[in-house]
Amino acid sequence: MPSPLQIQNYPKSEETSVEVLPLENGDRLTRPEFERRYHAMPKLKKAELIEGVVYMGSPVRIDRHGRQHAQMITWLGAYCAATLIVDLGVNATTRLDLDNEPQPDVLLRIASGGSSSISEDGYVVGAPELVVEISASTASYDSHDKLRMYRRNGVQEYLVWKIYNNRIDWFRLNEGEYVLLEPDAVGIVRSQVFPGLWLAVLAMLEGNLAEVLAVLQQGLASVEHGDFVTELTSD
Repeated sequence: MPSPLQIQNYPKSEETSVEVLPLENGDRLTRPEFERRYHAMPKLKKAELIEGVVYMGSPVRIDRHGRQHAQMITWLGAYCAATLIVDLGVNATTRLDLDNEPQPDVLLRIASGGSSSISEDGYVVGAPELVVEISASTASYDSHDKLRMYRRNGVQEYLVWKIYNNRIDWFRLNEGEYVLLEPDAVGIVRSQVFPGLWLAVLAMLEGNLAEVLAVLQQGLASVEHGDFVTELTSD
């Protein structure tokens, strides 16, 4: 139990001017309480509520997250630029349900008519069609708690880059379970939700962005991508 002196030093909510307890790793909170505490800590860069438990980010190393994150943004950004009916988000707080409010490393959503929307206060609400997480290893919560959370909330595709394992797993939701999308004979994985979103897996793992973008351009030139854009724009 904090002392009165300690409570005086806690941050205050801008909306109520009432002392708000700070977020701590491992806190078990409702989503409204999580948001109140998060908003009262404006210097905090990243905190997530996963299955009712608070996870707070640690400093990010360029070789274990930053570079890989940038590569994923470049790849998905190029797709977004050629597919104006989709919306790209980076570290965007996403309200999935009452126990889960993650900040996916990257998300891609159908901007109009998809499974998510934007709230009046500017947050993603509901399940984006594609979520990408950069993960330290198969033992991290990206591969377990987050995977179950995204599956249960209907995220159609979930891509996890496991840095220490030097692999990229791309899952597709099928009858309530995630199944791996397998590369074809030349090592390309194709999204089943976003036609034309093709990934040269080995090139991405090796940091060969020129090859990654060249393969993506092939996908963007495909008939499937053209039909996808036509279908959504006509709606």
